[in-house]
Amino acid sequence: MVIITIRKARVQEAGGIRRCLTSAFEPFRFQYTRGAFEDTVPTVEAIQERMAYMTVYIAVAGTREIVGTVACEVEGVEGHVRGMAVQPPWQGHGIADRLLRPVENDLVAAGCTRLTLNTTEHAPARDQLLSAKRLCGFGEGDRFLRHASV
Repeated sequence: MVIITIRKARVQEAGGIRRCLTSAFEPFRFQYTRGAFEDTVPTVEAIQERMAYMTVYIAVAGTREIVGTVACEVEGVEGHVRGMAVQPPWQGHGIADRLLRPVENDLVAAGCTRLTLNTTEHAPARDQLLSAKRLCGFGEGDRFLRHASV
C-alpha cells in the first residue's frame, strides 16, 4: 500500500505540480481555448509565481511523486480555488477530498463567505468542489460556485 501525504508545496516542486496538472487536464484539452489551457496548465515559472500569493497543497505518493494538487487564495470574503487536479491513475481514491480539507480549513478560518472555482462545465474538479462546499457549510445563495466555459 502506497502512503499518500497531503502537505503544502515547496517552490522547487513546481515542475512536479505542472506534470500533475498536465496529466489530469490533457484529456480535457479540447474543452479549452489554447490560452485557457495554458492558464490551467501553466509553465513551471508561472506556478512558482502563483506560489508567492496562493497556498498550494500537494498529494505525494510515497516520498516523491506528486499525484494531486490544489491551490487557494483569499480575496476579502471570497476564497478562490484553482489548479485542482489528480493524476488519472490516482483518481477515485479520495485524494481530491483529502486535498480539499486543508483548503476548506484555510478558507473558513480566513472568514470566507464565498467560494469560487473557474472551470469548464464537465471538469472533475467542479464536482469535487461542490462536495467540498457542502462539507464546509457553503450552501447555495450567498455562497456560490462560478464555472466558466473556456
